[in-house]
Amino acid sequence: MTTHSLPVRTDTPDRAPARKPAGRRLLRQRAGRQHHAGPLAYVLLVVMAVLSIFPLYWTMVAASTDNTRVSQTPPPFLPGPNLFSNLARAWDEAAMGRAMINSLIVAGVIALSTVMFATLAGFAFAKLRFKGRNALLMLVIGTMLVPPQLGVVPLFMMMSELGWSQQLPAVIFPTLVSAVGVFFMRQYLSEALPDELVEAGRVDGAHSLRIFWSIVLPVARPAMAVLFMITFVHAWNDFFWPFVVLDMTNPTVPVALTQLSAGYVRDQSLIMAGALLGTLPLLAMFVVFGRQIVSGIMAGAVKG
Repeated sequence: MTTHSLPVRTDTPDRAPARKPAGRRLLRQRAGRQHHAGPLAYVLLVVMAVLSIFPLYWTMVAASTDNTRVSQTPPPFLPGPNLFSNLARAWDEAAMGRAMINSLIVAGVIALSTVMFATLAGFAFAKLRFKGRNALLMLVIGTMLVPPQLGVVPLFMMMSELGWSQQLPAVIFPTLVSAVGVFFMRQYLSEALPDELVEAGRVDGAHSLRIFWSIVLPVARPAMAVLFMITFVHAWNDFFWPFVVLDMTNPTVPVALTQLSAGYVRDQSLIMAGALLGTLPLLAMFVVFGRQIVSGIMAGAVKG
C-alpha cells in the first residue's frame, strides 16, 4: 500500500497580522476628532456663569446706591450713581490702604511658604522610603480633623509670650504650612513623578535636595501654581485668627471691614463698598494669572 504525502510549500508567506478589533479602531478614529457641545450644554454654561457672577454684580449694585435704596423692596438691580463716593468713604473709614498692604504681606508669605514646605513634604511622603512614613502621614492627615478653634487659647498665649501680639508675625507663623497642602502635593507627586526619574538622579550622584530642585520642582510646577492660588485666597479671606490676634491699628482686610459695620445703624451700601474693595485684588490676580491657573489644573488632571 502506497502512501502519498502532500507537497510542502517552501514559499509560504508570513502570517498576516491579526486585525485589530473594530471597536478599538473606532475609538482611535474618534480620539482625534473635536467634540461639539449641544444647545443644552451652552444653556447650562450660561446659567452657571450668571449664577456665579450675580453675587459680585449685586455687591457692585449695592455699593453704588445709598442705604435707603438698598433696604427697599424690591431691591435695585441696576447700578446707582454713588459707587465712587462710597468706595472713597470705605477706603478712608476702614483704613483700607494699610489693611491691603498687611493682607498682601500675610497672604503672600503664607502662600509661598505653604507651597515650598508642602512640596518638600509631599516629595518625601511620595517617593522617599524611611521608617514611620505611613504613620507620620496619618498623623499629618489626622490634624485636619482637629477644629482650629480648639487651639486658639494656647496659640494666643504663645504669641503673647513671644511678644508678637498685635503684629503680623502672629498671623503668619502659625499657618506657614498646612496639612491639606502636604496631602495635595503628595497625591500629585505620587502620580506625576515617575520613580525612574528619581532613580536616575540617584545614579548620577545627586542628593535628595538636588533631586528636589532639578527634578521635582519642574514636575510639580502645575500643582504648585494651583496650591499657591488656593492658599493665597484662603489667607486673604481669613477672618477669625487675625481678628483675635490683631487690632484696628494694624488690621488685615477682613478685620478692617468690621469697622464699617460698627454703629447703631449699619450702612449696608458702605459695607458693600468695602467688600468690593477687598475683592478687587483677588479679581485682578485671577485676570492676570488665570491662564496659568487653568493650565496648571489641566496639566494636573492629565498627569493624574
